[in-house]
Amino acid sequence: MIKKTKEVNVGPSSSNRILQGTSIEGNVHSEGDFRVDGEIVGNISISGKLVIGEKGRVKGEVKCGSARVSGKLEGTMVVEDLLNLEASARVEGDIFTVKLAIEPGAEFSGSCKMGAVVRDIHKNEGSKEDRRSEKIS
Repeated sequence: MIKKTKEVNVGPSSSNRILQGTSIEGNVHSEGDFRVDGEIVGNISISGKLVIGEKGRVKGEVKCGSARVSGKLEGTMVVEDLLNLEASARVEGDIFTVKLAIEPGAEFSGSCKMGAVVRDIHKNEGSKEDRRSEKIS
């Protein structure tokens, strides 16, 4: 009897990693999780979890499902669920998140808006996209 082999499913659970010593200039889009131990100069938009390691550096606008920052971030960050700033984190910019956890020792310079604000941002973005598609049609 011939058995059907399982198909490999690479979807939202996929994971990506930028290693230390790697530098990228440009925008990143992903449906999975993303870890940065190197450097990214550009915008990051992912639906999964973003991890910025201790040696990781990101300069640009970030939108993600959840995040853990141990390294350096310069720019605006929009997190749909939990943002965790670890003791070694250095954040310069504005934060929009539903939940925030900051360990003693973390540095944050900017403004923070929490709770329903993030949901409002996503609703407004959706209506902007709807208006854009109406103009194109």
